[in-house]
Amino acid sequence: MKFEERVDGDYRIYAGALDVLRGDGYIAAVVVNRTSSQHAKGQEVFRDESLACGHRWSTADEALMFALCKAREWIGHQRQHLPTLGDQRAMQV
Repeated sequence: MKFEERVDGDYRIYAGALDVLRGDGYIAAVVVNRTSSQHAKGQEVFRDESLACGHRWSTADEALMFALCKAREWIGHQRQHLPTLGDQRAMQV
């Protein structure tokens, strides 16, 4: 198994390459937490413990890279489609 933690703005990414139970290879898994003043440790906003339907990568590095890329893709999608904090305050006025 191989794990990596990264920070992307107010998101914390926990990515992993997990050994498959039977056979050879690794599967990719990821958890994304969003940090805020209300949630110091972060609130889980995305989790997939078997990315790509459990596809097996031959190396841990390949699985880990896929997990990190999927997390960044999800974060990018959220940033494009969710209003920013300033937009939320303007809507409340």
